[in-house]
Amino acid sequence: MKSYCESLFSYKRLRTKAVTVGNLVIGGNNPIAIQTMTTTDTMDTDATVQQSIRCIEAGAQLVRITAPSKNEAENLLPIKNAINNAGYNTPLVADIHFTPNAAEIAAKLIEKVRVNPGNYVDKKKFEQIEYTDAEYAEEIDRIKERFTPLVKICKAHGTAMRIGTNHGSLSDRIMSRYGDTAIGMVESAMEFLRIARGEDFHNIVLSMKSSNPLVMVQAYRLLIVHMMEEFGECYPLHLGVTEAGDGEDGRIKSAIGIGSLLEDGIGDTIRVSLTEDPEFEIPVCKDLVARYEGYYQQDDISEIDDTKLAYNPFEYKRRVTNAVNNIGQKNVPVVFADFMLTKNILPTDLQAIGYRYDAVNDKWHIGDAAADYLYVGDQLPTFALPGTLQVVCNYKVWSNLQNNEQQYLPLFTAYAYLAAAHHHPTTNFISVNVDDDNSALLKQLPTKNNVVLCVFSNKKNALQCVRKFINGLMLQQINCPVIIAVESMQTTIDAQLIDFAATAGGLFLDGMGDGIWLMNDPSKMTNVQVTGRTYLPTKNNHAFLNNTSFSILQAVRTRISKTEYISCPSCGRTLFDLQETTSKIRNVTNHLKGLKIAVMGCIVNGPGEMADADFGYVGSGVGKITLYKGKEVVKKNIPSEIAVDELINLLKENNVWIDADA
Repeated sequence: MKSYCESLFSYKRLRTKAVTVGNLVIGGNNPIAIQTMTTTDTMDTDATVQQSIRCIEAGAQLVRITAPSKNEAENLLPIKNAINNAGYNTPLVADIHFTPNAAEIAAKLIEKVRVNPGNYVDKKKFEQIEYTDAEYAEEIDRIKERFTPLVKICKAHGTAMRIGTNHGSLSDRIMSRYGDTAIGMVESAMEFLRIARGEDFHNIVLSMKSSNPLVMVQAYRLLIVHMMEEFGECYPLHLGVTEAGDGEDGRIKSAIGIGSLLEDGIGDTIRVSLTEDPEFEIPVCKDLVARYEGYYQQDDISEIDDTKLAYNPFEYKRRVTNAVNNIGQKNVPVVFADFMLTKNILPTDLQAIGYRYDAVNDKWHIGDAAADYLYVGDQLPTFALPGTLQVVCNYKVWSNLQNNEQQYLPLFTAYAYLAAAHHHPTTNFISVNVDDDNSALLKQLPTKNNVVLCVFSNKKNALQCVRKFINGLMLQQINCPVIIAVESMQTTIDAQLIDFAATAGGLFLDGMGDGIWLMNDPSKMTNVQVTGRTYLPTKNNHAFLNNTSFSILQAVRTRISKTEYISCPSCGRTLFDLQETTSKIRNVTNHLKGLKIAVMGCIVNGPGEMADADFGYVGSGVGKITLYKGKEVVKKNIPSEIAVDELINLLKENNVWIDADA
């Protein structure tokens, strides 16, 4: 099986071509570059200049500006001049979708243009058309005729180009032949890349964006393999999860998609697309890139390993396991709540992990995002727990229990498990540091059907170390379920979100997790405000870890516990206040578990960019909204003042609405 990176089990940066964008070099052996996109009206020169400068001062090394028509493309020059006159020489990127003439203008004025193969020449009508090979070849010739002039302009002016495929805006032609797939995304970009190479133009960066991290990651992996097989070289890669949303969910989804690729040494420039002001994207980018600082100098942090691969990295399939209790096999991944550092656990403490005690009626209320297991270390609770919450304690404590050892479940070290004379009859958790020699333990496991492994690594490239260990389990046909355990030593919420999401999320994308267990030390954290919510670590840490666990599982689509919002990051095309509207829609629909709602600023980002959303709220004109069910228009040009109410009515008409207090 072809590999998409230098090594799946150790870190080595993928070497790509070096591409020059103004004074910036992307790819090769250069550091990962950070970029963002303005949200202002491009025709408002002063506002765009000021926002660009704020982004540059925050750390952006590239600033992208939308150019939906000839007028905006021409206005890029005064914007560039004003930024330069203010003392900044950061290169600019023109974002082009439906207008080749705007791209050709922009390519003569600024350092880079971005084109979307799905709508640069093709039109998207959601029509299924059967093409013969000859008819398909004629379509490629048509694309070549329309795209080549831009390639020649870029080559003549030293302008870089990003060929940016988006999952949601694949053309009808690509969809008809390849379907709504990662390989369709790859072929969409490869068609344009072949044309550019035919003109001997190579100053190209590519991207494969999706609002679904799994689709995104698979598309990048496939793109690398196809480039290497066809051209023998790889162009630089721009990483991003499109329409990630805002707040913690947006950060987690971006960290899973971007971070899991960076973990494998893939990615030369990144943009975190949040439904927030663009300068707030930069700190998240910095936190992501900081995990890999120095890698491009020391090159690798462990020996390359050619271990046989036991899974297919290009196709999601959950690892086959035994069922132990409610863990593994076809059960949804479980969530552990870590209360090891909590002294004297009280019923009120469990509210943070989804359990609310009603003292008057002596009953527990259980939320959709309620943890499945409570790890207490050596501290046993002194009150009656909810029946659905199972308690795990250290083996020594469990072994000294006399009458209620069945009520509690033991956590062993590998050594203690091998030495113990007595085990739990149905469920035994074993803490496994994959960096250690675990050969003695592994010899015992093939015959065990009551063991769950809680695996972790203390190395910097923990994802790859754990991946190698689980791959080894698969090769040896050891089918014990695996809990992915991640401890973060970071001191801020955002940095911890990235630690947890990149490591655990990346493993879940490869089908390797049956549960998640996140840990930290709140005493070492600072109080951080995240998009309007202040987490006081000593008070809110259990809620933070629990919410993050469920958000990771939701982002990788393995356990749905809440409404999912697919919202674009806003740009100069946006036709309403995206942040305010997204917040308003979230406030009235966040109780609709499992529903996917897209909030898109303009027709460019919808309906195609909504990808697999159930319902869509899309700007169709100034102050006007169009509502979608899937990709079908159901209500057009609704005044924005009543559009949220109309969305609720649409949900009711389709029998997916329930009252919040139901």
